[in-house]
Amino acid sequence: MDFAFDARTEELRAKLLAFMDEYVHPAEAVAEEQRAALASPWDTPAVVEELKAEARRQGLWNLFLPDAEYGAGLTNLQYAPLAEITGRSPHLAPTATNCAAPDTGNMEVLAQFGDERQKKQWLEPLLAGEIRSAFAMTEPEVASSDATNITTHIQRDGDEYVITGRKWYISGAMNPDCKIFIVMGKTDPDGADIRRQQSMVLVPRDTPGVTVKRAMQVFGYEDHSHGGHAEVIFDHARVPVANLVGEEGGGFAIAQARLGPGRIHHCMRLIGMAERAIELMCRRAVSRTAFGKALAQQGVVQNWIADARVTVEQLRLLVLKTAWLMDTVGNKGAHTEIQAIKIATPRAVVGILDRAIQLHGAGGVSQDFPLAELYASARTLMLADGPDEVHQRSLARRELKKYV
Repeated sequence: MDFAFDARTEELRAKLLAFMDEYVHPAEAVAEEQRAALASPWDTPAVVEELKAEARRQGLWNLFLPDAEYGAGLTNLQYAPLAEITGRSPHLAPTATNCAAPDTGNMEVLAQFGDERQKKQWLEPLLAGEIRSAFAMTEPEVASSDATNITTHIQRDGDEYVITGRKWYISGAMNPDCKIFIVMGKTDPDGADIRRQQSMVLVPRDTPGVTVKRAMQVFGYEDHSHGGHAEVIFDHARVPVANLVGEEGGGFAIAQARLGPGRIHHCMRLIGMAERAIELMCRRAVSRTAFGKALAQQGVVQNWIADARVTVEQLRLLVLKTAWLMDTVGNKGAHTEIQAIKIATPRAVVGILDRAIQLHGAGGVSQDFPLAELYASARTLMLADGPDEVHQRSLARRELKKYV
């Protein structure tokens, strides 16, 4: 395994770092000011569109897509350090470069499983950053960590599907630019194979019977950065059969294909969050005095910073190994490592952010620093894409098989 950056990665890293310093970080406060003045908190601040235009002009666009026909054509190993950089400003940089979830996963699904009409109608405007999308899977009435529990019904009626169900925490759905949902439900709820009961269909937001009911709060506040998380009702919403993604009964497999890259993208960005937390810790430590000496001279603070650096270096190596395996042996071959980083990275980054908040005192939980928002994002990722315990269960069973 050779994790040295190749020439293209080095070039893109340099451009992306400069873009972050020159455009993204200065835009963070501007975006908050503009959002406060908007008629709707879900509208996109003007500065975000300016960032998108500049990123596209610089060729920092759709970096996540390995298919050169649609994206930058980078491998996972090439993309990993770039996603880390965007993770330093996770609520602006991924959107600015058109590399934000859930659009990334939805574009991957359409690129891999969509037909030509679906690609033309939905993938192309997503690639251009003209619209946003949402992935409607999680349901409030069942443990959605087990996708076989999904109860939303997708019933065929002639040349249409009728969708009925209730979803929540549907990321991006509050954004008025969200024009399309990929909805997972059951087309064959009585099928013998529980992993062949599910299908995915494309449901335009303006379809009669689709109601974006309310915004769901995250740790007591509304997450504006990703276009909000919504509760969505599908009440006998009808779409053409041609809106089926892939084949009937293929929804479970498509979900697994979608979540593999999504998990590693989250972990890459989490490392960037941790790096920003360390930077803020260090700046705070050398600039504040308590009990007669700088915080940087306090032994406990030095321990926090040292532990954080060791943790980040370990996590980065594990994520890079996972990216390399995904490139060389595929997602299935990297299954153990994908689960390992999903377990280890959010948990460890939450710990680093917690120490950074502690070091900043009241400022750490305030809106004057990004730490509280970063903490909420990292903590949520211990649930998103499957809670840690699900991955621990699967990983342990894989290990135990070696001895049975």
